[in-house]
Amino acid sequence: MSSGWLVPLSVAFGIFVGAGVVLVIYVAARRGHRAAAVVASTVPDGVDQVIDVLESAGVVLDGSNNVIKASPGAMAAGLVWNQALVHPELVKLVDSVRRTGEPRSQEVQLPRGPFGDAMMHLFVRVARLGTRYVLLLAEDRTESYRLEEVRRDFVANISHELKTPIGAVSLLAEALESASDDPEQVRRFAKRLSKESERLVGITQEIIELSRLQAGEALAKPELVDIDRVLSTAIDQNHVAADAEQISLLRGGDKHAQVYGDQAMLVMAIHNLIANAIQYSPARSRVGIGVSESDGVVEISVTDQGIGIPEDEVDRVFERFFRVDPARSRNTGGSGLGLAIVKHVVQNHGGDIRVWSQPGSGSTFTVRLPEASHATAQLGAKE
Repeated sequence: MSSGWLVPLSVAFGIFVGAGVVLVIYVAARRGHRAAAVVASTVPDGVDQVIDVLESAGVVLDGSNNVIKASPGAMAAGLVWNQALVHPELVKLVDSVRRTGEPRSQEVQLPRGPFGDAMMHLFVRVARLGTRYVLLLAEDRTESYRLEEVRRDFVANISHELKTPIGAVSLLAEALESASDDPEQVRRFAKRLSKESERLVGITQEIIELSRLQAGEALAKPELVDIDRVLSTAIDQNHVAADAEQISLLRGGDKHAQVYGDQAMLVMAIHNLIANAIQYSPARSRVGIGVSESDGVVEISVTDQGIGIPEDEVDRVFERFFRVDPARSRNTGGSGLGLAIVKHVVQNHGGDIRVWSQPGSGSTFTVRLPEASHATAQLGAKE
């Protein structure tokens, strides 16, 4: 064969080999794309948008339990950390569903986040999402559990509070009958009977007031209220109790501040604050009552020199039936509802209440209410 034929043959062979290499590369690339599609962590169509707008906690996991999508609620609840579920209990649920293919629901109690110690109650549902993914949904029921606990405590406490005066009334009635021939004993028992009856009436009345305040209709017809008059009335109502303990009630000067609301309710709230200060103050001490006005806010402060409140109990003083010193309160006939009523009265008037306290040095309760002229200006601006 002449050399003239060798050149075309070598060119053709090169083209054939080149085409084979390109074909191999193309086939390999197609296989690579298919393999990547199999292992790629992409959420099925539509699920991504649902998870983004989900208010409760929602998490999508792949076959290796990697979190490929989590709702804002799941992040806020601390269920996810470093693209993984934080709690082993949830991982076990996911693994169980992946093995059996059956959806599971379970209530769990877990710490909030990987480093938190606050506990939360969750109702968790786990199910398969297609063939490769698992969907976990968690509904936070912590507040429901807290409210149920408050309800149980309320029933238990009110039963205890009512049992004491009711039992005393029953015993005193029996004692009166047996002492009918002794006028001095009859007078003594009658006096105690009257005191226990007053205590029972007071507890019942405070429960009614608290229920009315929580009904949301407490300020159906707000009127202009003079805070100086509120303070004068509340202080007058507590003079007898203060004098009995030799406690001085010291009031600051008149400020002529006004708010919109219910005068009787505001008197009741300030009365409760002063009565509480007297109850927890030592004899021959002082309770200060003052009012100030700044930037459209009226502040009413009641300061005592009493036993104070431990730091870990400051946030609980407005709970129904909570007492800093239970024995002292029962000896003085306190119901444990006074500060809860104060809180609801203040909230119904659009204000708030703050507490400063130092054990052994006393406490200051400060009620903050919108000043009337400022409130009127705000209403005018809205109109």
